[in-house]
Amino acid sequence: MTSAGRANRGPKAAASNRAALIRAAREIFAENGFEAALSSIARAAGVGQGVLYRHFPTRESLALAVFEENILEVEELAGDPGSTVDDVLAVIVDQLTLSAAFISMFDPTGTDDPRLLEVSGRLIELVAHKLADPAQRGTIRADVTASEVLLAVAMLAGILTKADVQAKREVARQAWGLLERGLTR
Repeated sequence: MTSAGRANRGPKAAASNRAALIRAAREIFAENGFEAALSSIARAAGVGQGVLYRHFPTRESLALAVFEENILEVEELAGDPGSTVDDVLAVIVDQLTLSAAFISMFDPTGTDDPRLLEVSGRLIELVAHKLADPAQRGTIRADVTASEVLLAVAMLAGILTKADVQAKREVARQAWGLLERGLTR
């Protein structure tokens, strides 16, 4: 038993602990911002800080795990031939609005981190793939490129980093509305 009275399940709990940490990080970052105390994430996940650091040695590695899950959700939607770029962008904007970790990691304009480059590259590829098919292009103008779409999303992310947590949804709605008008027919 641990000092808190919980049984230590050891290595067999690793996968569930990791999932709980990512879930808790998503919630804590959304409520308190990217600089939230990592101890609060461990507490919300029901694990000790040692477990958190064993899985995620840095704040950035934890944020990258949240980012990766967000990208997997976007990739799943993008893989549906019935979805459009508009559908994909709606999910991305929603994720940006709810996830400070996603905002902090979303910079397709330039990074030295190979992990971020790989994930950002996947995002650019899936948007480019959708834009290449007129049936999946949605309302995005024909002259708009995937890089330009993601630049608009990065601009939204930049605005959301400065928005108050309570106002974030409204700021996202207004800002994306303005950006979307420049991208659509």
